[in-house]
Amino acid sequence: MNLAVWIVSGVLAALYLLAGFTKLVKAKQDLLAEPRMSWVGDFTDGQVKGIGAVEIAGAIGLVLPWLTGIAPVLTPIAALGLALVQVGAAITHIRRGEGATVPVNLVLCALAVFVAVVRFGQL
Repeated sequence: MNLAVWIVSGVLAALYLLAGFTKLVKAKQDLLAEPRMSWVGDFTDGQVKGIGAVEIAGAIGLVLPWLTGIAPVLTPIAALGLALVQVGAAITHIRRGEGATVPVNLVLCALAVFVAVVRFGQL
């Protein structure tokens, strides 16, 4: 089970690092040019950057505390935070009529909850 949690944590961390850095580095107008990122039109530039920063913090929190043994309780907390990010993303996509994107949000949410449950159980 531990190997599975590490694999899921690593994949999620990589995805959230990529997504977070994309939101932090690219201008809102550049993000709007990407078909899957049209939702940023509903948010201010600061909100988009904030979401990116939360994703990066969550990605680091999925791996680093558990790996180092320093405040390992932060790992399941980060996983729960990323699950909430996906709930918010799903709500945003539903509100915008982008229902085709919601299954991806639900899978990412479920994977984050899996990490949280297992890691809380290992504390």
